[in-house]
Amino acid sequence: MNRLANASSPYLRAHADNPVAWFPWGAEAFALAAERDVPVMVSIGYSTCHWCHVMARESFQDAETAAVLNDGFVSIKVDREEHPDVDAAYLDAASAFTPHLGWPLTVFASPEGRVFYAGTYFPPAPRPPQPSFRQVLAAVREAWTERRGDVDATGSSLRDALAAAATVPADAPPTLEQLAAAARAVVAREDREYAGFAAGPAFETPKFPNTPVLRLLQHPALASDAPDAAGVASRALAAMAGSDLHDTVEGGFFRYATRRDWSVPHYERMLTDNAGLVEVALAAGDDVAATDAARFLVDVLQLPTGGIAAAQDSESIIDGVRNEGGYYRVADRSGLQPPALDAKVVTGWNGHAIAALAAVGTRTDPRFLEAARWAADAVLESNVADDGTLRRASLDEIRSTAPATLEDYGGLARGLLALARATGEVVYASRARALVDLCLGDGGIHVPGGGDPVLVAQGMQPHGVPSDGASPSGPSVFAAAALDLWRLGAGERYRTATDTLVRAAADTALATPLAHGAILEAALGLASAPRQVVVVGETDAEIADAARRVAADVVAVVSPAQAHAFAEAGFELFAGKAAIGGEATAYDCRAFTCALPTTDPAALV
Repeated sequence: MNRLANASSPYLRAHADNPVAWFPWGAEAFALAAERDVPVMVSIGYSTCHWCHVMARESFQDAETAAVLNDGFVSIKVDREEHPDVDAAYLDAASAFTPHLGWPLTVFASPEGRVFYAGTYFPPAPRPPQPSFRQVLAAVREAWTERRGDVDATGSSLRDALAAAATVPADAPPTLEQLAAAARAVVAREDREYAGFAAGPAFETPKFPNTPVLRLLQHPALASDAPDAAGVASRALAAMAGSDLHDTVEGGFFRYATRRDWSVPHYERMLTDNAGLVEVALAAGDDVAATDAARFLVDVLQLPTGGIAAAQDSESIIDGVRNEGGYYRVADRSGLQPPALDAKVVTGWNGHAIAALAAVGTRTDPRFLEAARWAADAVLESNVADDGTLRRASLDEIRSTAPATLEDYGGLARGLLALARATGEVVYASRARALVDLCLGDGGIHVPGGGDPVLVAQGMQPHGVPSDGASPSGPSVFAAAALDLWRLGAGERYRTATDTLVRAAADTALATPLAHGAILEAALGLASAPRQVVVVGETDAEIADAARRVAADVVAVVSPAQAHAFAEAGFELFAGKAAIGGEATAYDCRAFTCALPTTDPAALV
C-alpha cells in the first residue's frame, strides 16, 4: 500500500515509490508497531537535503534493505519542514547519541515513542568508524529482541532527562547592558579576514548566513554600547554578495558555503535565507542586494497560485545525469532544466517572505509589494482551516494535516503587519492581531489545539529553548509579531506576551547569542524605547520616501482615511494623526510620545 503518493509534502512524495513500506507521521504507525511488537524507525529530512537524497538512493531504494525494514520495523517518513515540532523533539533526543546532528535524521523508538537510539546519515557499506545502515538495523533488532529491558531503560531515562532539562524563566527580561554584552560577544566571533562568523576557534566550516544574528547586530539600540555591531553585519552581507554564495544570474543566495571564504556553496536556495537577507540588506542600506534576493523569491519561488515555495533543490538533471550544483555553475541556463522546487507553501515562512517583500517593495520596485500582497492572499486562502486556525503548509492548494506551530502564527502575523504598514490597509493588521489572539486565549501562549497530538500523547514535546537558525524560532517570531502589535498601539497585553517569551529564553540566549539572535532582537525591543514614524498624506510624497529610509521600529505611510481606519480598529498609534493643510505630514514618535508634526523631509534623521 502506497501511503505517501498523495502526501502534502514533495519530500514524502519523492519516497512514495520506495520498496520501504513507509507511513506518514501519525498515530497509525505507532499503533501498528505496538500490534506487531517491533520498534519504529523515524526518518526525518526535507526535499532539498542532499544527503537525504543520497541515503534514499543507497538504502531506501534498495530492495534488500527495504525487506529488512519491512520485516522488523515500522518505518515513518517525516518532512521536517512540515512537522518542525516533531523534528525538534527528535533532535533533542538524538543529541544523547550523537554530537553531529543534521539530516537525514534516523531515530529508533519504541511503539510508545521512547527513543533508544539515533544517528544521521548511515552509508550502505561500513566506513569505519561509521557502521553501515544494515549493520545499524541488525544491532537495533538484536537489542530489541534480546535486551528489551536495556532498551526500555534507555528510552525512559532519556525521556526523564529531557523533561528535567526544561528551562526556568528568568525573573526579568535582559537589560540593555546585558544585551550589548551579548552583541559584543558575537562581534568577537567575526572572521576578520572573510567576514561572517567562525564556527569555532579554528574557523571551521560550513559557513551560514545566520540572518537572525545579522538582524540583531543591526538594531539601533546597540549603537552606543556595541558600536561595531552594525559594521559586522554589513561586512558579512558584502562578503556574501561578492562571493560564490550569491547567484548573480537568477538572484538570491545559496544555503551555505563549505569554505571559509564563502566559496564552494551547497547549492540549495531557501525561502528563509533569502527573506532574511532582504531585511538585512535593507537595514544595511544596500538596496541592490535587497532587490537581488527579492527577485529570486518572486521570479523563481513564487508559484502561479501566489504562494511562495519553500526552496529550490541543489540537484538537477544535466545530459541525463543527476548533477549537484551544475545548473548554477553556468551563466547561460536557458537550455537547462532548472532544479525542482519544493513547492509546499509553509505558512510561517511565507510570512517571512511577505514581510521582506513588503519592505523592499516600498523602497525599490513596487512589483515586490504586489507580490507580497498576492502571497498573503494566497496563504490566507489555502492555509487557513474552516475553523479559522492555521495549517502548517499546503501543496497544490491542498492543506497539510500538520498542525500549525507558533512559528506559523507569529510569522504570518508579522508578515501581515508589515504588509499593512506598507499598503495602509488595516484589514491585514486586523487579521494579524486575530492570529496572535488565537494563541493568547487561555492566559498562556499556546497554538490552538495544543500542538502535535502524537507528540503530546507520547510526552515527546520539544524541551528547552529552540535556537534561531536559518530563520527565527517559533517563540522568537511570535515575540516579534506581538511586539509589532504593541508598537502599533494595539495594547499592553502584546508587550506582556513578548516579555513572557523573552524571559523564558533569556539565560540560554545570553549564554549562546550566536544561536539566539532573533529572541535577543526581541529582547532589545523590550529594553529600548520604540521609535515609530507615521506619515499621513500622499504615499509618493518626498517626506514619505524619507520616512521609508529611517531606522525606526515602525514606519507607516497612510492616507488620512487609512489613518482613521487604523485608529478605529484599535491601533492607537494612528489616533489623531492627519495631513496638516493637506500636505503629507510626518509624526516622529519615541515611546508613543510624538514630536511636533512636520512636512519637512530633512526633519526625519
